[in-house]
Amino acid sequence: MIIVKRFFDAKLAQVSYLIGASETRHAVVIDANRDVEQYIRAAAEEGVAITHVTETHIHADFVSGSRELAARTGAQLLLSREGGPQWQYVFARDANAILLEDGDRFDVGSVRVEVLHTPGHTPEHLIFLITDTSVLDEPLAAVTGDFLFVGDVGRPDLLERAANVAGTMEPAARALFGSLKRITTLPDHMQIWPGHGAGSACGKGLGSLPQSTLGYERRTNWALAPMSENEFVARVLTGQPDPPAYFGEMKRINKEGPRVLGSVEQPERLSLERVESLVSSGALVIDTRPAAEFAAAHLPGTINIPINRAFTTWAGWFVPYDTDYHLIVDDRCSYCLEDALRELRLIGLDRVRGYAAADVVTALQARGHATARVGQIDAEGVAQRLAAGTVHVIDVRSTAEWQAGHIPGAHHIPLGELAGKASTLPRERPVIVHCQGGARSAIAASLLQAEGLPDVLNLAGGFNEWRAAGLPVEAQAAATAATS
Repeated sequence: MIIVKRFFDAKLAQVSYLIGASETRHAVVIDANRDVEQYIRAAAEEGVAITHVTETHIHADFVSGSRELAARTGAQLLLSREGGPQWQYVFARDANAILLEDGDRFDVGSVRVEVLHTPGHTPEHLIFLITDTSVLDEPLAAVTGDFLFVGDVGRPDLLERAANVAGTMEPAARALFGSLKRITTLPDHMQIWPGHGAGSACGKGLGSLPQSTLGYERRTNWALAPMSENEFVARVLTGQPDPPAYFGEMKRINKEGPRVLGSVEQPERLSLERVESLVSSGALVIDTRPAAEFAAAHLPGTINIPINRAFTTWAGWFVPYDTDYHLIVDDRCSYCLEDALRELRLIGLDRVRGYAAADVVTALQARGHATARVGQIDAEGVAQRLAAGTVHVIDVRSTAEWQAGHIPGAHHIPLGELAGKASTLPRERPVIVHCQGGARSAIAASLLQAEGLPDVLNLAGGFNEWRAAGLPVEAQAAATAATS
């Protein structure tokens, strides 16, 4: 009988699988992330040996753990050979990997794994049809990676928008359409085990169900509805979320070969004097405390990225890969440091050189070290200042959110682009930042303060509060109509 264990990382909205055969006690891990200990522990708990490690494609949103896991367990590494010369795994030969092509198969005991090439999201993308030959001789499931999700399909624009491979969006969308047509011959009862769930930036409308069936997706997934190729291309390229800046770096790392970590050194705990020196010298210090605590008092120049569901995404946007950095972490939370380090390593941000406890702010304050705060403002206050022309309001939401409705007179700069545009912002009057509910704008305020803007305020209730107050809203459609 088959053994299946699903691993879900909430911050990445990423899924990986351990699939094994109970008779031989052998297993394959598909789409491992860098936290390889979880797979080793699970294999031990299930009483199986990891004999095969593979992945559906060159990932863009996390550092693959396939190479590390194969090295740790002695398993055979299997990687895609599809996609053409530009999309080959550079490290495959050094890792003694077996290269997979469309139509290949390999056996993990009584579990048969068949390989289908499904380009579109990426040129080299594979899916794996899983058959439990101890029961039947036809597939029971497909591990679909970023090809087919519950309710959506993998976006075909990332190579162009994240990896800067110009002119690839439309051809990739047409390839994706063809790949979807190819699976129409598969049976309705076949289960769909996707590589991501709701919250991933690898699609625009992923469902939260952990799995589905092909028959259910045929009835409910927009991408499998009857339509022309041109209609599909237009729809799949419309409304995709802004890809995080680090996606391009992930593509490079995963293609060239993720570094095998082995044992990981813990960063040093910083003394008050060391923190003071780092802050004074302009070193990069990430304060991971909740936004309200940061707003009340923080060390000037530090950036606030709270440890929450979006921590990995925003760290990937704002922490450079070629720079050492340090953390301020709430040590009242026994897991916060380990959790932060784990999430950072998942996206390859390994250069954490030290950390300090959250009370470092009050301790340095007591020593006379300057601290800063982020002023808060409500919607009525923003409206009054806008009417008086005394402020510059920045909306840091996504393009889709902005187009759906925004504050009249506000300027749109998505959060991911804000640091690069800070030098263009006025300094002679206060800058007010806002998002939908206050989380992103808290990060934005810290970024602008770190960039030297002297007077930054946060609309803590965000656009939600503005709407609830009954204040005027301008939509992109209305703005377009007014100028046409």
